[in-house]
Amino acid sequence: MQSFLLALAVGAALAAGGCGSKTGESSAPLAVVDPATAGEISGTVTLDGPPPVFHPIDMGAAPACVKANPAPVVPRIVITGTNGGLANAVVYVKAGLGRYRFDTPQAPAVLAQKNCMYEPHVVALMVNQPFEVRNNDPTLHNVHPMPRHSRQWSSSQPAGSAPLRSFFARPELAIPVVCNVHPWMRAFVFVFDHPYFAVTPDTGTFALKNLPPGTYTIEVWHEQFKTLDQTVTLGARESKSISFTFHSAPPSTAAH
Repeated sequence: MQSFLLALAVGAALAAGGCGSKTGESSAPLAVVDPATAGEISGTVTLDGPPPVFHPIDMGAAPACVKANPAPVVPRIVITGTNGGLANAVVYVKAGLGRYRFDTPQAPAVLAQKNCMYEPHVVALMVNQPFEVRNNDPTLHNVHPMPRHSRQWSSSQPAGSAPLRSFFARPELAIPVVCNVHPWMRAFVFVFDHPYFAVTPDTGTFALKNLPPGTYTIEVWHEQFKTLDQTVTLGARESKSISFTFHSAPPSTAAH
């Protein structure tokens, strides 16, 4: 009986060791992008047609916000520059990226509260990168990110208080951030498990640098116009230029 129990224990130990070996193999370090063969995909995001017109925000219930904004403020949903360049579009690698290891940036991605609005309107960062929210206003705000796949939190931030710091543990697109004190305040946060993403300025330009060779699905997202995709094959040390064009609806006044 003792011999049987000893054999059983040895077998269990060997099985555990085998399982440990498989786990070790599955968690082996991933590949690192070779900068000698990496390339770049760049381009523009534009709007074809007139942008929608939004009603000015009613801040009448918040005297501090009215004082901070002597001129009417419209929602920062559609912002265009010269030649139809579209701001606040997020361009990113949606599919085709192999198993690579990327360093997590230590510098925080910053979302500011200024004149009772979130700035910038769209923030993009990597998983576990510090996310910092600052209150630049002389009034109380409440910061409430609403992710579906990471921890949701809500925190008041009085005037003059220290920045709020957090992070997102999982990738997720278009996380709404609201202020429970000022309901018109709204921003979006994008969280990626790779560094190949960009948020366009009002020129509509973007660049995804240091991409390894491969065939990729590149997607662009915009709050008003949703998404567009393109497939791009990138060779070693190759640079390619692409463009995305959203088409506006007939002129109208958008309620908000």
